[in-house]
Amino acid sequence: MTSKSYGKVNEDLDKERKTCTFNTSELTYLIEGGEEKTKERRELENFFLSDPELKDIGAAGEYSSHVEKYQEAIRKSCILFKKIQDWQSYKNCGSSVDMYQSQSSNNVENNNSKLVSNDSVTENELAKNKHYMLNIYLEYRSILGGTLGSAIMKDGMPFVVHYVMFIPALVGQGTLQQQAYWISRAWNCEIICTYAQTELGHGTFIRGLETTSTYDPATEEFVLHSPTLTSYKWWPGGLGHTANYALVMAQLYTNGVCHGIHPFVVQLRDEETHMPMPGIKIGEIGAKLGMNGTNNGYLGFDHVRIPRDQMLMKNAQVLKDGTYQKSPGDKLAYGTMIFVRVAVVKGVAASYLAKAVTIATRYSAVRRQSEMKPGEREPQILDYRTQQYKLFPAIATSIAMFFSAKWLWDIYNTVTHELDEGRLEQLPELHAMACCLKAVCTADAAVAIEECRRACGGHGYMTCSNFPATYGMVTAAETYEGENTVLYLQTARYLVKCWHLTRSTELPATVQYLRKATSRRRPWINSLHCLAEAFEQVAAGLVEVSASKIDIFSKKGMAPEDAWNSAAIQLVESAEAHCRSFKLNTFINVIETNRDLSPELRKVLTQLCELYAVYWVLKKVGNFLMYSNLRKEDVKSLQDWQDALLVAIRPNAVGIVDSFDIRDEILGSALGAWDGNVYQRLFDAANESPLNQKPVDDSFHKYMKPFLKSNL
Repeated sequence: MTSKSYGKVNEDLDKERKTCTFNTSELTYLIEGGEEKTKERRELENFFLSDPELKDIGAAGEYSSHVEKYQEAIRKSCILFKKIQDWQSYKNCGSSVDMYQSQSSNNVENNNSKLVSNDSVTENELAKNKHYMLNIYLEYRSILGGTLGSAIMKDGMPFVVHYVMFIPALVGQGTLQQQAYWISRAWNCEIICTYAQTELGHGTFIRGLETTSTYDPATEEFVLHSPTLTSYKWWPGGLGHTANYALVMAQLYTNGVCHGIHPFVVQLRDEETHMPMPGIKIGEIGAKLGMNGTNNGYLGFDHVRIPRDQMLMKNAQVLKDGTYQKSPGDKLAYGTMIFVRVAVVKGVAASYLAKAVTIATRYSAVRRQSEMKPGEREPQILDYRTQQYKLFPAIATSIAMFFSAKWLWDIYNTVTHELDEGRLEQLPELHAMACCLKAVCTADAAVAIEECRRACGGHGYMTCSNFPATYGMVTAAETYEGENTVLYLQTARYLVKCWHLTRSTELPATVQYLRKATSRRRPWINSLHCLAEAFEQVAAGLVEVSASKIDIFSKKGMAPEDAWNSAAIQLVESAEAHCRSFKLNTFINVIETNRDLSPELRKVLTQLCELYAVYWVLKKVGNFLMYSNLRKEDVKSLQDWQDALLVAIRPNAVGIVDSFDIRDEILGSALGAWDGNVYQRLFDAANESPLNQKPVDDSFHKYMKPFLKSNL
């Protein structure tokens, strides 16, 4: 979909903006962390989107073949990565990589077997640069995997895993010298890499992976092998025909003993010819619901040998004679493994939902339909209460996600610093929150995006609306980087453990409510703090029920694993409730602690926060009646409150989505452009169809005409 201007702004949309009661820039700065952050983001967008070689090719891309789409994705990826390097130079971001390059040269000049050692580069040097680089990765995530990337390549990027997974994994799991050698090559795109963990037969259950890596002390090599069809690596982005190296997760065997999953850098294709290396069986997995430009692939090994120093050995080492040594700080790699989940909350869930609600809300302000009152002009569909109910909770949800994502990124940075100092205290809390936030936010975003599509009627089904691609990108996130149900259960395990500690130790901040929430019973009051208390009561009540159920089954002699499985439904509910309580409290905290907010914006944010809370109370009313202060006679007042909030938010709906400050190129939608010229854009998009390039298609003469004549 092109982003060209159609001149005059639609009068209904223009009127909506003029009646907005708050300064939209103020909300933009709040969401992004300040005016300077907004300026930087806009500068980043201008840098990439102003390049004519990266311009959206328009509807022609929708009608390309599978091969043509991949080839175009590769063309754009090469240009994009060159521009990323230019952006580094422009922003003076090269210092971290320069240090790696210098150390890499030393390694090459000496002996690469020294890559397994931990000397030469100091821990402090690489720890400092690691944090610097991880912050760059978050920026690059918005380029490669976020909404900016989607403006350049709507159907995914074949290079994305190279930056957002391969390099962070090297940072977290390679020795200092391995980082110096491999990060230098990867950062400069001397090689293109992927991350190969998931297999055809195993995804979430990492310990069940079947790919083996057996050490041969005679040659000081590892032998990688795929013993079964189900052991083939399956899904890694860029694996099909793009990457020439991969970080492969495999079962390590030394001296006849299996030591579990470890990472190995493996060359997949010749650096000159790009032909698969001997013993490498590789290809693309085929078409998918979305993200078909990502070039997801499969990978099998037939006794492929690699040097000993290509096992990443920060957290464990295999000596020349095959002796296995596990690092006492092996858990320090865990923080880096969480990185992508942290980035998904903002870069995918919150950002793509913001796109969807912007498109649907603007369209709903432009679209007029039916006759609310006989003889009067057809109303904007945004005036219908049912339309408001579809869209406004989704708007509130997106803003809640942005605030929670900011908290998650801050604690991720804090914990990463602490891990480098050997402090692990906050790691379990970070892991639990990253799991449940990734699960709740991606699931909520997928549901809300589909609701936005339906709210736009038949036009929302058009590819040029950009809802199909947006939904495809977000629903994929429900299963990659941890399937959501499994992530809920990981959070639940943490919650049950904390529940058993409520009477014996101090609890982390996010679970302190467990100590007191279930004991309170007070009359219901329609207030934000009463809602927050109720959310905590529900979460604590579900955790208590889950923990008690497990204890009862265990006392009856049931195996711990079976007891856990028997309570799994309640455990998932408890993790979801815990996450929603956290999101609500984070939203409230943003309103209460930002004392410089204008009264107008504070009022709007409070309305959105209240709507988010009331909406979920009514959606989960059974749990709230069971575990919170809410009583059945209170439900009617909540329904009335929800109606009142929809009415109150209505005048500012367009202003709120405008505050997301999403460029037309990034929205990529005929329905949601800034100027609101919906119908002309739809018509122009239709006429880009190849079938409309001539009045009679060849199939008429070849098939239809003979068929029609045969029936005369």
